[in-house]
Amino acid sequence: MKQSVAFLIIAVFATSAVIVPLAVFFILDKDPGLEDGLLFGVTYGQDTVEGAKILIDRVYTYTNIFIVDSSDVSNNKTKLDSVCNYAAEKNLSFIVYFFSLFAYDWQREWVVTANQTWGEKFLGVYLRDEPGGRQIELAETVPNASSYGEAAESYVRTVSSTPSMVFLKNNSIPVVTSDFALYWFDYKAGFDVIFAQLGWNNSRIQEIGLCRGAATAHGKDWGSIITWTYQQPPYLENGPKIYKDMATAYKAGAKYILLFNYPQFPENNQYGILEDGHFLAMEQFWNYAKTHPRDLTKTEGEVALVLPKDYGWGMRRPNDSIWGLWPTDNDSALIWQNLNAFTEKYGLKLDIVYDDEKVFTKDYSEQYLWNQTINYESWQ
Repeated sequence: MKQSVAFLIIAVFATSAVIVPLAVFFILDKDPGLEDGLLFGVTYGQDTVEGAKILIDRVYTYTNIFIVDSSDVSNNKTKLDSVCNYAAEKNLSFIVYFFSLFAYDWQREWVVTANQTWGEKFLGVYLRDEPGGRQIELAETVPNASSYGEAAESYVRTVSSTPSMVFLKNNSIPVVTSDFALYWFDYKAGFDVIFAQLGWNNSRIQEIGLCRGAATAHGKDWGSIITWTYQQPPYLENGPKIYKDMATAYKAGAKYILLFNYPQFPENNQYGILEDGHFLAMEQFWNYAKTHPRDLTKTEGEVALVLPKDYGWGMRRPNDSIWGLWPTDNDSALIWQNLNAFTEKYGLKLDIVYDDEKVFTKDYSEQYLWNQTINYESWQ
């Protein structure tokens, strides 16, 4: 089966090469995405330097970024320096995860001097993880509030004022994280890049629309991280489905496209949870990106669905919580109906934004308020 898939893709590339404009071939020997800044790679969630090097050796010829997503590494300076040195030697840019920069005194000096040490290879700090999702599921940041507006204000104020966030912003170090909810409020709180999680059974169109819409409104970058679909092995979808998610994010204009690699339980696989089919999909995507510039294939956000101000609804399902504090309200059913209708009609052309006059929102060809009366029958 793997041979058949590989042959099919090679055959498609060979056929398309006949009709691709000659200008495309001038970028064949360059890293993919150089023309528009695409960064493509994997995360490393295991705990040894040797494991990181093994993974880098497997992927460095068809990736250009490595995410050190391991507290065991980022809390040990010797380990961290070794992994970052090795990634840089393999011509990979990298981002380092820290839960806090105040666990050890050396961490703050390390991030400040990282640019001097590795230059442009160091792209920033991955700070904590899923702040919006943790609020929706655990009410972790804002345990109580009297209104949606109070919850929004408290969330943004609390996240933006954490010592680690303040330190990074004061030192002009890019701050990134991944999330599955509240992207808009993450950007307001100071994150420079959010990786929208594509996994489980969530709508790729909706997650991209929410994250890209928020990033566009705030003048920031965005990306996608392909994460678990299962709570047990194999965790990730198979190679062809992973490839489809990568291609979807690429078409939608993601600056970062990452594959999450974190085994929850001890595994015998030296590559974490990544298997041959995943590596094949990554290499095929790398080759696709090299031969298909996004100025020819990119789908921009052209239509905006505007949600109510401060409406921090998880939006993963009809009964998802609002700010992790309230159940769905009288507006939720209509918003859910419109979300589904708009994602089906407009696909990757849809951005989902908020009615927030303090944040710039670009001019869209069409803008629809969440409660606007729409004749869906005319769309047929």
